[in-house]
Amino acid sequence: MSLSGENEEGGPPSSICEEIEDEATASRMSPSGSEGEMSLKRSFPAEQDTDRELKRIKTDRPVSPVPSGISMKSDQSMGHPIFFKEGELSTGQSSISEENDQSMDNQPRGPTDDELVYPTEVQEKTKSYLKNRTCSLFEGIEDQGKTTPLNNIYTELYITQGGSGEVNYEHEVRQIETTCRFPVEQETSIQLNDIFKPLSGQDKPIRTVLTKGVAGIGKTVSVLKFMLDWAEGKANQDIQIIFPLPFRDLNMMRDTNQSLIELLHHSFIETKESEISENEKVVFVFDGLDECRLPLDFQNNKICCDVTESTSVDVLLTNLIKGNLLPSAHIWITTRPAAANQIPPECVDQVTEVRGFNDPQKEEYFRKRVAEEDLASRIISHIKTSRSLHIMCHIPVFCWISATVLERLLVEAESREIPKNLTQMYAHLMIFQSKLRSQKYPVVHANDSHWDKEMILALGKLAFQQLEKGHLIFYEEDLRECGIDIKDASVYSGVCTQIFREESGLNQIKVYCFVHLSIQEFLAALYVFLMFTNNNVNLMAEEKSLPQKNSLYEDAVDKALQFENGHLDLFLRFLLGLSLQSNQHLLQDLLTPTGSGSQSNKEIVNYIKEKIRKNLSLERCINLFHCLNELNDHSLVEEIQSYLRSGSLSKSKLSSGQWSALVFMLLTSEKLDVFDLKKYIRSDAALLKLLPVVRSSRTALLNECKLTKKSCEAIASVLKSNSCCLRLLDMSGNKLQDSGVKLLSAGLEDPHCKLEKLKLNDCILTEKSCEVLASTLSSNTSSLRELDLGGNELQDSGVRFICAGLENPQCKLETLRLAGCSITEEGCTYLASALRSNPSHLKELDLSGNTPGDSGVKLLSSVREDPLYKLETLRLND
Repeated sequence: MSLSGENEEGGPPSSICEEIEDEATASRMSPSGSEGEMSLKRSFPAEQDTDRELKRIKTDRPVSPVPSGISMKSDQSMGHPIFFKEGELSTGQSSISEENDQSMDNQPRGPTDDELVYPTEVQEKTKSYLKNRTCSLFEGIEDQGKTTPLNNIYTELYITQGGSGEVNYEHEVRQIETTCRFPVEQETSIQLNDIFKPLSGQDKPIRTVLTKGVAGIGKTVSVLKFMLDWAEGKANQDIQIIFPLPFRDLNMMRDTNQSLIELLHHSFIETKESEISENEKVVFVFDGLDECRLPLDFQNNKICCDVTESTSVDVLLTNLIKGNLLPSAHIWITTRPAAANQIPPECVDQVTEVRGFNDPQKEEYFRKRVAEEDLASRIISHIKTSRSLHIMCHIPVFCWISATVLERLLVEAESREIPKNLTQMYAHLMIFQSKLRSQKYPVVHANDSHWDKEMILALGKLAFQQLEKGHLIFYEEDLRECGIDIKDASVYSGVCTQIFREESGLNQIKVYCFVHLSIQEFLAALYVFLMFTNNNVNLMAEEKSLPQKNSLYEDAVDKALQFENGHLDLFLRFLLGLSLQSNQHLLQDLLTPTGSGSQSNKEIVNYIKEKIRKNLSLERCINLFHCLNELNDHSLVEEIQSYLRSGSLSKSKLSSGQWSALVFMLLTSEKLDVFDLKKYIRSDAALLKLLPVVRSSRTALLNECKLTKKSCEAIASVLKSNSCCLRLLDMSGNKLQDSGVKLLSAGLEDPHCKLEKLKLNDCILTEKSCEVLASTLSSNTSSLRELDLGGNELQDSGVRFICAGLENPQCKLETLRLAGCSITEEGCTYLASALRSNPSHLKELDLSGNTPGDSGVKLLSSVREDPLYKLETLRLND
C-alpha cells in the first residue's frame, strides 16, 4: 500500500483488478434480499479480496477491512482512550451500545452532549487519507484515467455466521458450489454495520472477527467500503481510528524489529508524534491471512504487553490478536478458508463468511454488465447450458470473465464456437488480452501472431512454480527465481493488466499477483502443456524419463490425487482440457511447428475412469468427473441418467464408477434442496454410497427405506460435519430401534449439527430412546425445533423422560408429536407440568391416538388456554 496514494512513477494504472472488485461487489444483493445496484457497465466482478491478489485501487492495494460498518459493544470498563499530542479526546465518555451507533432509519448517529468525542488532527488526517484511498476504483483498461466512485457501485454483500474457523479441505470451487446451492434466507445473516455486534443469544462482547471467503468473492472491496463509510462520517463514528495492515505488506517487515507504536508511525505518517494507549475504539484490519508469510507462532512467541517494546512483527501480531497488546482494540481478519486455522479458535469471538452470487444475482450481474438486453439474455442462456460454467459464475470474477468473452464472441461471429467449458473460456480470455496487448504495444513476429510467446512462457513458469509452493502473491525474489527481470515484470503488468498485476505496498515495495487464482491455475497448466508439446519436457513426472504420448496427463492425474485438499484440481481440469485438439487450435500460434498434442483422448479418459472405480475420496472423484467434462466425455453420467429415465435403477447392481457418477450428478444438479432416497435404492448400503448427497441437502427423506441402526451411525457422522446442510431429517418407518437412536444422538448433540426437524415415527422405539433424546433436548448446542415420535410404544415412562428435556431452559423445541404412543393421564400430567415450568417455546403438541382421560384433557387444555403459555395447537383425539 502506497502511503502517498500516488502511482509509482512509470507504473501502470490499475484497472482490471479494481474493475473486478468493483463489479463483483457491485452485483451483490443486500442481506434483506432486495436488489442492490450493480456496478457500471465497465466495472468488473469483485475479486473483492479473495486472492488478496486483486486488491487494486489505483496502483496501490487498498487497505484491508471488511463489511461496511461496526457497531461496537463496549464493556464501559476497558481502559483509557488514545492520547494524541496534537489534540484531545474525551476520556471514556462514549460508551457504545448495540443500538446507539445509528438511528432507526440507518442514518449515522450524531454524538450527544454527554458522549461528545472531539475529532483530533490525527483522526481527521487519517480519515482524509483513507477517503482518498478508497473513494473510487478504476473501471477498465480502455479508459485508464476513468474511475468510478465506490459509493455508486457498492452493493452490500451477504455475510453469514461462518461457524468455526476450521479448515475446509475442499477446493474453493467445490466450496462455492456447496454454499451457493441454497437460498440465503436460510442462513443467519449479519449486516455489515453489525460485524462486531453479538448475535441474538450471545452475551460475550466481540473483540476479534474472522471473515472467510474464497478467492474473488468480495472480501476486500467490503473492507474498503467499511473504511470509506467511517472516513466520510456515515457510520461507526464511535471508532476513533482504523489501522489497515494487509498481510502482504506486513510480510515485507518480517525480518525487522520494532514496537507497535513504531510500526504504526512507520506505516501511517498521519500518526507521527502520537502516543497510543488503551482504548476500546481502535480497529485493526488484517486483510489476506492466506497471503501471510510470517510464522504466526501463537504457542511459542514471547508475551508482549507494552506498545513501546521493540520486537519482531510476528510477535507483535500474535500478541495483538491474543489481546496481550491493546486488549480493548477490535481486530478484523479476512482470509480464504484454507488459511483460517492459522488463528487459534480461542482468539476468535466470531467467524463470518462472505458468500458468492446466487442464481438471481448472476443474472442481475450480466444484465447490468451488458447494456444490450438481448445480448445479456443470450449470455445468461448460454451459461445455463453448461453446468460447469454455471457453477463457476457463483464467483463474481468468473462472471466478469464470462461477460468479457461471451459479449465479444456473440457479437463478432455467429458461426464461431461458443465456449462450453472452463478451458475454452479461459483460452478465449487469453486470446482477447493478447490481442489488446498487441494493439497497444505492437511486436513484430515472423508469423504475424498477436501472441507474445516469451511473455506467456515467463508468466506461465511463474504461475506454475508459485502454485506448487502455494503462493498467490509474489515478491521480487520470487520473480527472480523464475528468471523474470523486475523491469520485465513491470512491462507485463502494464501490457497485460487483466492477467497480471503489479502493486505497491508499504514503503513502496512492489508485490505481484495474478488477477485471480483461476487465471494463475490456467497459465500454470498452459505452461506445463507447452513445455510438453514444444520441448518434450514432462514437468509432472516424478522421475526423468522419455515422455510418452499420454504420460503427462496420467502423471498429472496421479499428482493431483495426492492432494486431499484439492490443491491442483482446477489446474488438472485446465491441463486435460488443453489436450483437446479443438482447444489446441485456439492456441496454435503458441505451438512450435513440431509440437503436437494427443491425437486421441481415449486413453486418458479410460485412465480417469479406472481411477474413479478405485476407492477414492468423494472430492477426488468429483473432480475427476469435472475432468471428464473438460474432455467432453459424459458416458458414466449418461448411463445413470438412462437408468433413472427407465425406472430400473432400483433393480440394477451399480458398479463403483456408476455410484460415483450418481453422486456427482446429484451434487451438481441445479437444486439439491430435497433428497429422497426412495427415488433410488432403499437400503443401508445405498444410503452409505449416497451419504455425500445427504450432507449437501437441506431435507433428507429417508422414510420407509429399510434402514437399520447402521444408517443411524452414518447419519450421525454427517451431522457432525462442519459442512453439513441438513435441516430436516425424516427416518420414520424404519426399524431403527433404541440402539439406532442412541447412535444418532451422537450427531444430534454435536456443536456442528444444525438439524431443526427430526421425524422418528414408527421406528420401534421405547422409553430408552426418550431418555437419550431428553439429553439432546437439554443440550445447549441442539437446534431441534420439531420432533415427531408418533407410532412408538413410548408409554408414560417415556414421556416422563421427554418432559425432563422440555423443562430444561436450553430446550428450543416448538413442535412435539406423540400420536399413538400409548400415553395415559399420567403422561399428560408430566407434560402439563413441563409446559408450566418452561412455557417459552412449545407451540404445538400432538397427542392424538392416546388415552389421556378426562383429567388429562382438562390439564392440557388449561395450559393451552392460559395466555401465559405459548402453546397454540393441542391435538388430543384422532
